[in-house]
Amino acid sequence: MDRSQLDFSNPNWKKQFQEDFDKRFSLPHLRDVIDVEPRPTTFSLKSRTPLENVNGSMQESWNGYVNDDDRALLKVIKFASPTSAGADCIDPDCSWVEQWVHRAGPRKQIYFEPQYVKAGIVTCGGLCPGLNDVIRQIVLTLEKYGVKNIVGIQHGFRGFFEDHLSEVPLSRHVVQNINLAGGSFLGVSRGGASISDIVDSIQARRLDMLFVLGGNGTHAGANAIHEECRKRKLQVSIVCVPKTIDNDILLMDKTFGFDTAVEAAQRAINSAYIEAHSAFHGIGLVKLMGRSSGFITMHASLSSGQVDICLIPEVPFTLDGPNGVLRHLEHLIETKGFALVCVAEGAGQEYLQKSNATDASGNMVLSDIGVHLQQKIKFHFKDIGVHSDVKYIDPTYMLRAVRANASDAILCTVLGQNAVHGAFAGFSGITTGVCNTHNVYLPIPEVIKTTRFVDPNSRMWHRCLTSTGQPDFH
Repeated sequence: MDRSQLDFSNPNWKKQFQEDFDKRFSLPHLRDVIDVEPRPTTFSLKSRTPLENVNGSMQESWNGYVNDDDRALLKVIKFASPTSAGADCIDPDCSWVEQWVHRAGPRKQIYFEPQYVKAGIVTCGGLCPGLNDVIRQIVLTLEKYGVKNIVGIQHGFRGFFEDHLSEVPLSRHVVQNINLAGGSFLGVSRGGASISDIVDSIQARRLDMLFVLGGNGTHAGANAIHEECRKRKLQVSIVCVPKTIDNDILLMDKTFGFDTAVEAAQRAINSAYIEAHSAFHGIGLVKLMGRSSGFITMHASLSSGQVDICLIPEVPFTLDGPNGVLRHLEHLIETKGFALVCVAEGAGQEYLQKSNATDASGNMVLSDIGVHLQQKIKFHFKDIGVHSDVKYIDPTYMLRAVRANASDAILCTVLGQNAVHGAFAGFSGITTGVCNTHNVYLPIPEVIKTTRFVDPNSRMWHRCLTSTGQPDFH
């Protein structure tokens, strides 16, 4: 229910909102469309091998399972006023309304016989640090349940219809060390065949579970595959693991690869700083990833502590005029002798000639704001008769291809495990992530309604402005 549809004069509006919320965040399950009975789980950490089912009961008792009624709060801050920094209120009075989502983890009851399961893994979109960590952990967790038939689908959804792309058999032995390198062990690609053709291929391959690693577009494709499987009444579980280096998926604290990208960006920013600081009237310019969301640029600027100007897609800015970026650069050169600028790739697109070209995922091909800024800065200082030495660095592909750092490796491990737990619990059309530090399952449609953006009124953006000391560029 859209907030604009709520009648806040109705004393029952909270109840209506919560009922609608619970309905939207209810997890699709195999038993919604087919008659399937659960069986006791084979997953336990007290045994070296998967548990056996004896007379309908487990061989041992273990309190490591998640109850189906366990929930985690989606929102944890009670705002006193809509004018509070970062306020996200339902009604004008910022009334507190509990919004609970499903907790992730292993269940006591499962809906597949592990020894008969064939599971597939596919990685879609662009590269992202941590892909191999997630693949590895999915395989290890599947084997912990007793699954022996695990395959990788090569090069995204393309692997479902390109005849020369055969399945890759996966096992602990095969994936043991793949996390030590960046990239994707299975390969990636954008776009794919029709949904019907993909589901035809899933049926032909006799897949029971499909784990899909990708961003918003991939999630939309996975949800369409899930819906087609339901339409055909297939006992197939489709589970996503959110993969976006830009950290731009709704409702989640953080997606894997983001921390690594921010860390890797430090090398580029530090190099630009040294170049700028060492040159006479040096200006370092670094362009980072972020088509629509400036999370990498904002966090990298905060982490560095050396950035003077941070430009992101969510916050419009002017280049010229008394309050523009170029005038502030003049001020920095006059007062400290050098400057460092960090810009997201999607920032300032209104200053560039728009391209009608799109990539295989349907994303508009962006014009290069980094090159544009580099030229604007050079010409501006030449016009005012002041020497400048601009050093431009674009580390985009260096950030994507590196191995996951320790923080992301842990996140990938948790996400991979929970994806398998979710599939065995009988859920389908879901994704797994972290909300307010808790691991949860979310229905795919709720996380792809729009891209997640940096809130210009959030405390984090305010912290970034405090760090850079930049003014409002309007």
